[in-house]
Amino acid sequence: MPDGFRKRSSRSDRRSPRRPAAALLLAVATALLPAGTARAADGDGGFTIEDSRITESSGLAASRAHPGVYWTHNDQDGPRLFAVDGRTGKTVATVTLRGVGTPRDMEAVSVGADGDVYVGDIGDNLDGSWDHVWIYRFREPKRLADQTVTATQYTVKYADGPRNAEALMVHPKTGRVYIASKNEDGGGLYEGPAKLSAGGVNTFRRIGEVPWVTDGAFSPDGRELVLRSYFSARAYEWKDGRLGADRPVSAPFQRQSESVTYTLDGSTLLFGSEGSGSRVAAVRVERPGGDAAATGKPSGGAAADSRGTGDDGKGGSLTVGALVLAGIAALWFGARRSRGRRRSG
Repeated sequence: MPDGFRKRSSRSDRRSPRRPAAALLLAVATALLPAGTARAADGDGGFTIEDSRITESSGLAASRAHPGVYWTHNDQDGPRLFAVDGRTGKTVATVTLRGVGTPRDMEAVSVGADGDVYVGDIGDNLDGSWDHVWIYRFREPKRLADQTVTATQYTVKYADGPRNAEALMVHPKTGRVYIASKNEDGGGLYEGPAKLSAGGVNTFRRIGEVPWVTDGAFSPDGRELVLRSYFSARAYEWKDGRLGADRPVSAPFQRQSESVTYTLDGSTLLFGSEGSGSRVAAVRVERPGGDAAATGKPSGGAAADSRGTGDDGKGGSLTVGALVLAGIAALWFGARRSRGRRRSG
């Protein structure tokens, strides 16, 4: 049996007990935030995912072929993706992949410069128990309708050993694929080979240090990389294929912060979360110095709202909320380390 075709492991094997704990942490923290903080970036822009089949939206990517449409997927599902209309939140196409095995933990999606859609089956909730993961790639359909398409499957390994990851980004100019790993002590940014090979192992090499990351996205012009976590987001200058200076980005507090993408015109960032009927919140992209990016009208109904970071008094609430989250997170991680030391002692 080819390596790509394997039995689906049980949910208890795929899911770490940390995930429910993290969800509980986020729910408690959100309840402690000021009322306006959790919705700081959620206004008339963005959309609500209406499809009842999408309960664990773990990745989000703007379609290149169909402006205003966004690709998403569940993390624990068959090999399928959903094309969602950003104006209505309704699914306009379900695309099933053939030629790949049963996904293990799909965590990210990105659309490349070549017009192909890349899906990262890169999650590992057991923190490095799998010595390789997968990327699936297929041509973005010209027609939006329920269909089955042939995909290419790539085997991926990390030069410094297995790890958990939830962010996969394809550079919009070079087409190179990057993965950001997820770790409570900080992750790494990994660069794939110049061209992926379906016939062998694709080794990704660490080229930078990043914080805890749940998703990432390159700006359409390729000059900036945004990485988000459960509690925050940062934008990094992208120079000569490496991370440059970074700055904070206004991001909404969500129940389980899982995804981020730019609109096709680059004017707006969209932030997604897991859960049935989850909300995708829109935030206007701001240049360093506070000027909004003048790149045209937002795409896909994403008329952005950057409330919570201006001089209207809500910025203070956002700061307080961030401190509350940081404090609870520190206590949680500290308790985990303490339990780990007791178990190993």
